Amino acid sequence: MTVRETLDFSARFQGVGSRAEIMKEVIKKEKEAGITPDPDIDAYMKIMGLDKCADVKVGNAMRRGISGGEMKRLTTEGHNTRFYNPNVSQNTNLKEIPAELAKWSLNNSKHYLVLFGLRPSTMSCRIVTTVGPNFSTQLDFLIGEMIVGPCKVLLMDEISTGLDSSTTFQIVSCLQQLAHISEYTILVSLLQPAPETYDLFDDIILMGEGKVVYHGPKNLIMTFFESCGFKCPERKGPADFLQEVLSKKDQQQYWSRSEQWYNFITVDQFCDKFKASQVGQSLAEDLSKLYEKSKANKNALSCSIYSLSKWHLLKACFDRELLLMKRNAFLHITKAVQLGLLAIITGTVFFRTHKNFDIVSANYYMGSLFYALILLMVNGIPELVMSISRLPVFYKHRDHYLYPGWAYAIPAFILKIPASLVAALSWTSISYYLIGYTPEAPRYFRQLLVLFLVHTGALSLYRCVGSYCQTIAVGPIAATMSLLVILLFGGFLIPRPSMPNWLKWGFWLSPLSYAEIGLTGNEFLAPRWLKITISGVTIGRRILIDRGLDFSVYFYWISVAALIGFILLYNIGFAIGLTIKQSPGASQAIISNDKIRICHGRDQEKSKDIKIGMRRMALPFTPLTISFRDVNYYVDTPPEMRKKGYMGRKLQLLRNITGAFQPGILSALMGVTGAGKTTLLDVLAGRKTGGVIEGDIRMGGYPKVQQTFSRISGYCEQNDVHSPQITVGESVAYSAWLRLPAEIDTKTRKEFVDEVLEIIELDEIRDALVGTPGVNGLSREQRKRLTIAVELVSNPSIVFMDEPTSGLDARAAAIAMRAVKNVAETGRTVVCTIHQPSIEIFEAFDELMLIKRGGELIYAGPLGQHSCKVIQYFQSIPGVPKIKDNYNPSTWMLEVTSTSMEAQLGVDFAQIYTGSSICKDKDELIKGFSMPPPGTSDLHFPTRFPQKFLEQFKACLWKQFLSHWRTPSYNLVRIVFMAFSSIIFGVLYWQQGNIRHINDQQGLFTILGCMYGITIFTGINNSQSAMPFVAVERSVMYRERFAGMYSPWAYSFAQVAMEIPYVLMLALLFMLIAYPTIGYAWTAAKFCWFFYTMFWTLLYFVYFGMLIVSITPNLQVASIYASSFYMTQHLLSGFVVPPSQIPKWWIWLYYISPMSWTLNLLFTTQFGFEDSSNILVFGETKPIAAFVRDYFGFHRELLPLSAIILAAYPVLFAILYGYSISRFNFQKR
Repeated sequence: MTVRETLDFSARFQGVGSRAEIMKEVIKKEKEAGITPDPDIDAYMKIMGLDKCADVKVGNAMRRGISGGEMKRLTTEGHNTRFYNPNVSQNTNLKEIPAELAKWSLNNSKHYLVLFGLRPSTMSCRIVTTVGPNFSTQLDFLIGEMIVGPCKVLLMDEISTGLDSSTTFQIVSCLQQLAHISEYTILVSLLQPAPETYDLFDDIILMGEGKVVYHGPKNLIMTFFESCGFKCPERKGPADFLQEVLSKKDQQQYWSRSEQWYNFITVDQFCDKFKASQVGQSLAEDLSKLYEKSKANKNALSCSIYSLSKWHLLKACFDRELLLMKRNAFLHITKAVQLGLLAIITGTVFFRTHKNFDIVSANYYMGSLFYALILLMVNGIPELVMSISRLPVFYKHRDHYLYPGWAYAIPAFILKIPASLVAALSWTSISYYLIGYTPEAPRYFRQLLVLFLVHTGALSLYRCVGSYCQTIAVGPIAATMSLLVILLFGGFLIPRPSMPNWLKWGFWLSPLSYAEIGLTGNEFLAPRWLKITISGVTIGRRILIDRGLDFSVYFYWISVAALIGFILLYNIGFAIGLTIKQSPGASQAIISNDKIRICHGRDQEKSKDIKIGMRRMALPFTPLTISFRDVNYYVDTPPEMRKKGYMGRKLQLLRNITGAFQPGILSALMGVTGAGKTTLLDVLAGRKTGGVIEGDIRMGGYPKVQQTFSRISGYCEQNDVHSPQITVGESVAYSAWLRLPAEIDTKTRKEFVDEVLEIIELDEIRDALVGTPGVNGLSREQRKRLTIAVELVSNPSIVFMDEPTSGLDARAAAIAMRAVKNVAETGRTVVCTIHQPSIEIFEAFDELMLIKRGGELIYAGPLGQHSCKVIQYFQSIPGVPKIKDNYNPSTWMLEVTSTSMEAQLGVDFAQIYTGSSICKDKDELIKGFSMPPPGTSDLHFPTRFPQKFLEQFKACLWKQFLSHWRTPSYNLVRIVFMAFSSIIFGVLYWQQGNIRHINDQQGLFTILGCMYGITIFTGINNSQSAMPFVAVERSVMYRERFAGMYSPWAYSFAQVAMEIPYVLMLALLFMLIAYPTIGYAWTAAKFCWFFYTMFWTLLYFVYFGMLIVSITPNLQVASIYASSFYMTQHLLSGFVVPPSQIPKWWIWLYYISPMSWTLNLLFTTQFGFEDSSNILVFGETKPIAAFVRDYFGFHRELLPLSAIILAAYPVLFAILYGYSISRFNFQKR
């Protein structure tokens, strides 16, 4: 969805509250006066600075959409989030208030909520230190989606992350107006508020270690700390001071009572002092007042949870679902085309080759009907991936009380009905007459109806499964397990008469049973199947009796009613699942580092000098200057802009950017949100995957070579992408292993890793798993520091950091910047994009490159002491306001160079800079940097990667081993599935594999169907399980590949090799459970052949899943293509249609199908040597071996060749996977 659509959707659900009647009257008057005002959505987009990207799709980690700052302003996020809407439909609702805050909401004597003692018409700032629990995730939602509604209480968590300081100031100013003029109650938590932003607040809540240290007026907080003996220095931001004064490491520097000996004051001691203060006593008194019901406004509370009526809730969800279907039209069209192609293939495979209408032909028709059912069931698998991928957004909206689960479930069901109708219609229209079913219109439509209901039921089933499983790792396995049970009890793989008596009830619980009853009765009770057989019944009745499907004609309509019942059941279960299941993400408590040391017995912290430590451990490197001249970057013009009249084919994002970054100089790259800072870094680092780059980029005076640049540079990306199942220490050690030169010995490398961990202050959590963002593992600021450590440990000459302090509080940002400053002082070239630095952090930089919106350079030069050079330059421009005392220079700089200020002054800052002396001096400097220094040579490495291929493979294998071992959602779940499958196959086919129990062709088909079902379902499950795991690791691989850590072949071979022991275990598990219970022959040869076949079959299915992910952009598309592969395998494996009956134009597909070689080996090794065992086959007696040879064409003489070919498929898929990983990149940057 675009930005405009997202905000419009949120606004529709939140309603307009008590302003409804007023707005209706205003709209009426405007129409009478002919006024067409901007909609509310446009106004709010302008407030939030989102109007310029109104029609841009939001995007995600793989697809570049709006910028990070725009995303932050647009979306609400979080799992344990609530918002309070006291003015919806002229009322509010107490039910909207979560239980943990209910006690704070009782003080309602003035008809407003008191939360933490918050007062109306005030705006409170919550400052959280890093020494306590991460309370912020409990109040984690942002601005855009909430502010468009009528809610009067706003709780906002870290809304400034990813925004520049000027934009942050503008947004908070807007919130201040809402609080003061519109009487909103607003609580905002900020990490690094600038002084001018801090000054906008009325009250301050300071927290540490999960306790409230101070809660009261902003103008009294400094007085409180001065009474405790601490004073904020002049050029220190008050918010930075408040965070650091609670820290054991930083507190002493603020001690102001020189005549007294300093002792560390703990958080508990501060809390006691606050409670004893006048402010604390006043707060306690306010909160102790009882709720007086007599003073409550009768309209203050209501009994309606949602802002809209049920009908309007449903209508809004319908509109949104319809919009998303249009946006995902590619997926639906792909599925329809896929189904049409499979219908053509199926129709031509069965192409009217059976005109005798005998018992043999009846088996072929039965196989074609079963294939149609399973195809439509499998065709719905992509619906599972799509449903799960949309659950996080649903949970966010549900938890914000925008709409209930049923309002989401009903449109999801109803709007997919046309898709099911198209699927059933395309399949039936193409295949019905090609295959040669009974040419009667009523029977055609009856088949169409059943197939339509089956497809609708499959989509409903997968949505239901997704709502309960919730994750992409567990969902596909649960869906495959459900499909397995449905098919096993469906009456085809094992007919109802062959089921154990105590399990025959399962036949009536499978929707596939009713579908088969309906389809087979519709076909085999037709007049052309009325020929009488030797047994005295018609051919149609005979085939139905053998399959246990012999029911009266009226049972067709019972089947239809049953299928409708299953559809309703699945969708009711889907709605219930959406309602009762909680989001899998959970807030996590973060213990302070001091307490970790005490728990680990390291309460005595060792002192260390960070700067000396860094210099002591500095490894040899070559200082390099990177210079660039007239850099331009173009992308294809988005369709939305063309619709608005923009005629250019290319959109220019960077315009003639010229500059240089020098060794030992810490450079800041700044600009308003969306100016192009990250774009410039991506261009210089060679990270762009699309667009056109122009300009001259040089390293040390020589033209930049990307492979060399990757070796000597580090890039800390804005998104912290790491393997979730690796610890912090392992992540850093892994990077050092692959990125440091091979000449560095293991001991030195380990010491360097330890030093970097200490510098970035990650040594205390080095054994913590990274985890998944928003679900478990590290906090946001810990992930950011890990990203920095992973890059610093490569000992780079050039370091690019994209917003290294975003998401960090002031103290953590200061720690990170100290480390970055130390890196620059070792002689490295360090460049950072930064949004809202404090005065201290901003003035830690040596040089500044400032870009305005549109990608034009407006300043490139030194900062000077106390930013004097920058201030002097911009104040020299006529009309530019002077900076106020103690004002943050970075905020002032962005404010005075904004687009609105340009328009107000009538100037172009880019042109002014071009004509300035600073620009001319910079040009002369760059000319010098563009020429190689005398006596130097271009940097060259004898090998492309720091480590040899074998060492790369070892490192990647080590990491893959850890990831696999620590991912139970992948390996443990598929082990459980294999055990479950083995048990259920063993129970249903109990001892039916024994030769003595096989008397006719139906008995043989049953046990052969068991073999087929085992391989196809366990294979599909392993393939589906591997896909999400590989997709997660692929995002990490893209980052590591860009960094030049390893060859993609080493990575792919390690991932391939790591699957072998797990697949070996799965095959062995099956052999130990299912093989003896089914009753296969207990001979060493047959046992080993079965084990050999199962191992290679499972392996090529896993490798195929990995391959399909590597050649597709996302899991949804991968699922569609994978389902095509599964169904082609199913059709041309030789079981549904024997090879002798496959038309010659498709026989080549049979020979290249890996499943055909699997069944060849299984059938031949188990029954191809049974020359002495005779069975009744279609009225004549034959040895089992002869029947296998004649009917399936499996010759035991070719057994060695079949074994070799089967083993070749995993090798082929593994090689193709390695090639795809090395060639394809689906990141859009």
